Amino acid sequence: MTPARRGALLVLAAALLWSTGGIGVKALSDPALKVAFFRSGVAAVALLLLLRPRVPRWTPAFVAALVSYAACLTTFVVATKWTTAANAIFLQYSGVVWVLIFSPIVLREPFRRRDAAAIAVALSGMALFFVGKFRAGGAGDLMAMLSGVFFAVLVLALRSEREGGAEAAVTYGNVVACAALLPFVWKDLALSPKSGAILLFLGLFQIAGAYVLFVRGLRYVTATSASLFGMLEPIANPVWVFLFLGERPGAYAVAGGAIVLAAIAWRTITSGGGQPVVAPPD
Repeated sequence: MTPARRGALLVLAAALLWSTGGIGVKALSDPALKVAFFRSGVAAVALLLLLRPRVPRWTPAFVAALVSYAACLTTFVVATKWTTAANAIFLQYSGVVWVLIFSPIVLREPFRRRDAAAIAVALSGMALFFVGKFRAGGAGDLMAMLSGVFFAVLVLALRSEREGGAEAAVTYGNVVACAALLPFVWKDLALSPKSGAILLFLGLFQIAGAYVLFVRGLRYVTATSASLFGMLEPIANPVWVFLFLGERPGAYAVAGGAIVLAAIAWRTITSGGGQPVVAPPD
């Protein structure tokens, strides 16, 4: 097996594990914050043992990365509980759009015509998620968009560091999420055997294991290829939920998701191997 093919398989495996987040969260009857607490707790322990990352520097950017990643993890779980798995993952994935919008302001990166085109197309796709939903029932979609915003802050903060730190941000971001959620869930930490098994899988494989595979895969493939392979996550996520739990996404959500993914894929392919457009670390 060639190194390139090995890298592609590792990234695809990571994306496939990430994609199980929707069905895992949906299969749990526990409250959203409790699910987020245990998922991040298991992931934090696993990543600390597997990666043992050292914090590069306690800069404002690194602190922003920690906080935004912890918030991204939590809001994604809440969004998945409050709306369909398709809406949650597609709208979180729209965080790439906010990266394109704010990169010229925050990072002084050049803004090109293809950026404007990709943003316009992706925003039109995102608008389809809210057709007929400007009411209380649309809170889950708004939470999913907020998760995408936090993901964008994470990416911008890590890029501004210019010295890596992604492993430390992902590891300690889960620690921050777990610590921040503890006051809200400590009165009810009991878990059924089913919930315990699902949460163990989510933390150990869906977050920690997937991230380790993704990092190893990046050694053999370009950032552009990894970004495209990572798009398996938002495609497979609602498929798992539909096949096993019968949750059917709406027609507007499917159309909107296809438009958003097409815009991101086109922008990634035409990036020329520059700054990577990465998949959310969920």
